[in-house]
Amino acid sequence: MMNMLNKENSTVSRAWEATLRKTHAAKKRANSIFEKILPNGEYYKGQWCDNFPEGQGKYYWIDGCMYVGEWHKGKTMGRGRFRWPSGATYEGEFKSGYMDGTGTYVGSNGDTYKGQWVMNLKHGNGIEYYANGDWYEGEWRRGLRYGIGKYQWHNKNHYDGEWKNGVIHGNGCFVWINGDQYDGCWEDGMPKGNGTYQLSDGSFYVGYWSKEENEQNGTYHPSESSSNDAEWDPKIVYNQLADCKISPGEKVPILPSQKRLAISYSSNNAEKSRRPSIDGRGSLVLERPFDKMNLWDENDNDFNSFEMSRQLDCEFYGVNPAESNFKFNPVLPLKVPKPGNRQGETISVGHKNYELMLNLQLGIRHSVGRPAPPTSLDLKASAFDPKEKIWTRFPPEGSKYTPPHQSCEFKWKDYTPVVFRSLRKLFKVDPADYMLSICGNDALRELSSPGKSGSFFYLTDDDIYMIKTMKKAEVKVFLKMLAAYYNHVRSFENSLVIKYYGLHCVKVRFVIMGNLLRSEYTIHTRFDLKGSSLGRVTNKPESEINSTTILKDLDLNFLFKLQKAWFHKFCW
Repeated sequence: MMNMLNKENSTVSRAWEATLRKTHAAKKRANSIFEKILPNGEYYKGQWCDNFPEGQGKYYWIDGCMYVGEWHKGKTMGRGRFRWPSGATYEGEFKSGYMDGTGTYVGSNGDTYKGQWVMNLKHGNGIEYYANGDWYEGEWRRGLRYGIGKYQWHNKNHYDGEWKNGVIHGNGCFVWINGDQYDGCWEDGMPKGNGTYQLSDGSFYVGYWSKEENEQNGTYHPSESSSNDAEWDPKIVYNQLADCKISPGEKVPILPSQKRLAISYSSNNAEKSRRPSIDGRGSLVLERPFDKMNLWDENDNDFNSFEMSRQLDCEFYGVNPAESNFKFNPVLPLKVPKPGNRQGETISVGHKNYELMLNLQLGIRHSVGRPAPPTSLDLKASAFDPKEKIWTRFPPEGSKYTPPHQSCEFKWKDYTPVVFRSLRKLFKVDPADYMLSICGNDALRELSSPGKSGSFFYLTDDDIYMIKTMKKAEVKVFLKMLAAYYNHVRSFENSLVIKYYGLHCVKVRFVIMGNLLRSEYTIHTRFDLKGSSLGRVTNKPESEINSTTILKDLDLNFLFKLQKAWFHKFCW
């Protein structure tokens, strides 16, 4: 008996020591500093973990772009500095490769923006100084001035008030350097509606303003000191405003999120389809024609100087030299992990549903990015009314409310937008992450076999969200049950009922759901379980069944045991 206990203790001890060794090795790998000139001429130097840049590092692209800062799983994440060949720079926060958070962009022409960003776009509060001496401070939405803001021209004229889609729109006050000012309503950069123009001598004109003379209606009140007692023409103001041009600012060159690392691809992987982003910008992809990469070559001249520079690098990256793995094998190849087969067909240019995907992504950006007042989770019954829907037209040239795009003209419908906005809030979905998953540079994937209902399914590239087409009759049933569904998921936080994030229509109706069984691990076997045995078997020979085949109830040959504590935690 004593020998058995000693043997068992010895086994446990060896397992514990192995775990400690693995943990220590992983920590050393994470603290290692690597340096390499890649075969395509690009260069990386910095910390490395699990075959990707992780921690602090700098990367030079062959086109002259450079990034220095924090990395996570091969993507720029955290604080960093990106420099373009033109001399333009961005310094601030990054998220999943995007300029996202607080940061400063300095253009090659001297334009400078300091403020908040979301997915490469100015979004939130910020101030921008222009090379011609103008400046703007206030709110931004999706890269445009939107909300309350102040714009001052280099000649000291200034406007303080509301903006919409980059132009003066709403209520605001324009003050000229000579003391004249207009306070009132604006539309598309010009006075439109009720307003008052105050002259520096005390005279003023009050009434209804419009560029169309037949719509103008107002009264001029001269002051006692005024030399002009005749009628005053509002056309003077429109002529003055025509000379007050709003600086467009410098457009950001190729975006950091469009840059790809040469170390991220393997020639054995099937070429991943890429497409231009929905606003027409191209995506730069650099392929790596090798399966293994040596971070050091024995013949590299830089290899001999590695020991000389390690202390300096440790200080720069905040790594303790005693803990850092500087004694690694310099010619040991690192294998890039090969992902398993992915479900579905990537929707790229030429696919029959490519235009539909672009329309869907444009609509999602518009719906989720549209400013909306904060809402309580306690919704009124009217919010669930099936008649609560918003139609938006998307012309290719753009409109007051929509951006220009490369797709055909289409109409977009949002069903019960307040309810789904509250559901996304309830499910703790970050709007930026939501748009990044569905509307990022990576295309959607169409599942090869539609369900018996005739619906088609689409997956986002990160497998987080699933999109399903619906018939009109199904939408009616869905909207009828929406109130009961909302009350259920709000009452039972851990419910396993599928999560719905939006219901939209672009000629075809879509419902966006969460992928309940998403996993970071490679999936070897997939099942579609409905709790029925009638016809629930896959009619395929065993030789044709692979990791992407969807098996059914009668194909399941596993038993699952649920922890007893979970019986009361989950509600079905």
